[in-house]
Amino acid sequence: MARPILTAEQMRAAERQAIASGTPETTLMERAGQALAETVRLHVGPRDVLLLCGPGNNGGDGYVAARHLAAMGYTVKVAAWADPTSDAARWARSQWNGPVEPFASATETPIVIDCLFGTGLSRGLEQSLFQRLMLLVDNALVAIACDLPSGVSSDDGALLSPIGRYDLTVTFGALKPAHRLMPAMASMGRVVLADIGIDAGSAWFEIGAPDLPPLEPAGHKYSRGLVHCLAGQMPGAIALAANAAARSGAGYVRVSTSLPIDGLPSSIVQTGGADLQDERIGCILVGPGLGDVPQVLTLALTAPRPIVIDADAIGLVGEPERLQGHDTILTPHEGEFRKLFGESEGSKAERALEAARRSQSVIVYKGPDTLVASPVGSLAFAPPAPAWLATAGTGDVLSGMIAALRARGLGPFDAACAAVWLHGRAAEVAGSAMIADDLVEAIPLAIAEL
Repeated sequence: MARPILTAEQMRAAERQAIASGTPETTLMERAGQALAETVRLHVGPRDVLLLCGPGNNGGDGYVAARHLAAMGYTVKVAAWADPTSDAARWARSQWNGPVEPFASATETPIVIDCLFGTGLSRGLEQSLFQRLMLLVDNALVAIACDLPSGVSSDDGALLSPIGRYDLTVTFGALKPAHRLMPAMASMGRVVLADIGIDAGSAWFEIGAPDLPPLEPAGHKYSRGLVHCLAGQMPGAIALAANAAARSGAGYVRVSTSLPIDGLPSSIVQTGGADLQDERIGCILVGPGLGDVPQVLTLALTAPRPIVIDADAIGLVGEPERLQGHDTILTPHEGEFRKLFGESEGSKAERALEAARRSQSVIVYKGPDTLVASPVGSLAFAPPAPAWLATAGTGDVLSGMIAALRARGLGPFDAACAAVWLHGRAAEVAGSAMIADDLVEAIPLAIAEL
């Protein structure tokens, strides 16, 4: 299931709407604090807990959580950086009957919960604060962040101050961009989303397990989807992509190549010609292993068919506006993105959306924090993927998967999102010692789980 993602301002607007609809702010805070406490109970054993509370509503959530944890039988300490400054936080503090010690006096505790600063932080923390916080977090048996680790910029994942490594982050109502953007994402640990009764509808979301097109009883290889791959100077890359397309459910995969490619299964047709006007083609794939052969990309763009443009072909596009009017999905990593779209300001999310608008293409902006952006403003964030995907050939596999799902009838944005999710899941199935060939073999297992 896709989970909504809201910017700080969108989250504030959703909270204001909930309050205007009759839910008191204190009720939202009570739900958040109770959810935080319940998450601790479910994930962490009965050890001493230290809650670090800031002056705003993040600190208010901490006071509520302290009350609920104490009622559950935990030994609870609360340390405050400053007195509450919002009405809701003052209410939460008034409901906590235990002592509150100064933040500077807080000592190392097995469970540390950071409720200092959450969504909306716009500047770095004072040095004495972040140094003490990092010491407490790094020396805890389990470190938990309320909403976000203190020192993280909610909307772009930047680190406004150095932060420690957390085991668990509990957020409320919706995920925030920083939960799925580097560098902050790397320090979050597992992210838990708690429902506190806020309507968090959004055009931004985290990709969930996809619904793939069903296999029709009367279907045949062409109705299942024909993927036509264009080979170039390095045949190994297009072989990986073609294999991935076949394993992702395409009914027919063929490769245009001037020389036979070793290692392709006999079910993948190798052909010297390239009839790209063939109306049976569901998607054309160009780029993996292409090299400096711009005429192959030009050939693909003359065909009135959906196209996935990957790897070397991205650098041959020239101006992004060239792609307007075509049905294209681009899959750049950071270097390829900058080569095509240039240096630009803004977060990764903003740059992805601007690239999609300029090119009128779906953009799969790859990395440890992969994003999928559409020209109409939809933006999907990949769930955390295994670090072992950072190996040669895995991008070629992804492009083949996208081409197959596009050929099978999914729209360009949906095909890209589905392939990104399956790519990550297949990597989990393949295991940490995998190479790209193993990733291909794991695709059917990932699909079978659906």
